Parts: sequence; C-alpha cells; structure tokens
Amino acid sequence: MSKTLFITSALYLLSHNAFAQECAINFNYGVIIDPNHIRIVEQSKTQVQINNEHQLFIQGRELALSSEQQQLLAQFSAGIRQQLPEMVSIAIEGVDIGLKAANEVIGGLTGENSSSQQKVQAKFDELKWRIRARFNQSANNYYIAPQDFNDFDEMFAGEFEQEIEEIISNSIGTILKAVGQSLLAEGSHDETGNGEQRIATFDQRLTGIEQGLQLEVTQRAKALDEKASLFCLQLTALDQIEHDLHNVIPELALYNIIETKN
Repeated sequence: MSKTLFITSALYLLSHNAFAQECAINFNYGVIIDPNHIRIVEQSKTQVQINNEHQLFIQGRELALSSEQQQLLAQFSAGIRQQLPEMVSIAIEGVDIGLKAANEVIGGLTGENSSSQQKVQAKFDELKWRIRARFNQSANNYYIAPQDFNDFDEMFAGEFEQEIEEIISNSIGTILKAVGQSLLAEGSHDETGNGEQRIATFDQRLTGIEQGLQLEVTQRAKALDEKASLFCLQLTALDQIEHDLHNVIPELALYNIIETKN
C-alpha cells in the first residue's frame, strides 16, 4: 500500500509543478487580439490600438506612419499574434500534465474507460475547456491580463487553483477506493486466504504504473520546459522590437507593454 500512497500524494504535486520554467518578463498592460485588431488595455480602457498591422491609434488618435514605422509596427504585431496563443497553450499544457497523470493512475487501477475514469476525465475536460475559454473566447480571439511570467503556473492562481485541488483530491479518493475494492475482490476468490500474496501482486501492479507515469511525466515536462524556454527567448526578442518601435514612434514609448527584467 505504500506505493499507492506515494502515487496519490505525488499527483497533487504534479498538478501544480509539472514544470517551473522561469521567464523574467512582465506584460505591463492587458492585451486583446482578434483577426483585425490588437488592443493594449489599462483598467478596461484601450490605450493603444493596431489595425491590420499597419494602422496605429494612441488614445483614439491615429498617427501617420512612415514606411519604416509601419514595417516595425508590422513586426511587433506579428510577434504579439504569435506569442499570445503560444502563451495560452504552454500554460494549459502545464496543467494538463498533472491532470492526465491522475487520470492514467485511475485508469490503471480501475480499468481503462471504467465509470470512475470516465467521470474524472469528464471533469478534466470541462476544466480545460473553461481554462482555454478564459483566454481564448473564440477562434483567433485572445486576452491576456497584465502579469509576471516568472512562473507560468501563477497564470491560474486563484481562479482555477481551488478547483484543480478539488479534482485531484477527488481523484485520490477514487484511487484509494479502487485499491480497497480490488483487494477485497481478489480476496473473495482466493481460497488460500493469502492476503500477503494479494498485496504483493497489487504492489507489483502499482510499481508498473508508477514507473510508466514517472517516465511520461518527465518526458512531457522536459518538452514543455524547452517550449517555455523558447517562448521566453521569443518574448525577449519581441521586447527588443518594441524598443526599436519606441525609438521611431516617441508617442508609443509611453506604453511599455513588454518589460524584460535583468
């Protein structure tokens, strides 16, 4: 039973710490993108708006731009459009690693597509849908609030953290119940009454689940860390484009959207 307790206690940690990639970058404003506009928002009020990558408005006033200014603005807009969806994808995948780990343990103990697994999977699917809807209301429409990307897990602090904890806690309860039912079922068919043998057999089963789980989580977390690291580098490059944009459009320098921390 010790391995059961080990796996179940590890699931809570996995759900919060699937990866811990640091990215010393801030978004100082909220950013809203749709297919035709990028809006920079402060306290629900649009401060900067970019239309179709080349038309710039600051506090509702359009600025006439030279070819050089339009080119830099287009580069910056393209970067924003690329990085916001990537940001949402990374954050959701980080949560998904922990949730999928819990689901696989339940499937391994209760059987694939068992009623217990289906019930937990339905909760996971609903939660992931609502997390994505929080940042991606519809196709190609995204919103990111002002925030520090030093820890991607913090993107979900408060709003979804308690719900994730409840799902994991319920999953642990399902696992422990499945373990008890399995041992009782095996005992009812065991005429020798060899309880120690039943526990040893079940322990071997848990060992296989544990090893497979650790390998998959490690591989997925490593891949996600690499993706997050690349994302951070791309945001740093985008910050440099924004700096260049501020040099050629002084009015825009009042709004430092991306801030790289030394």
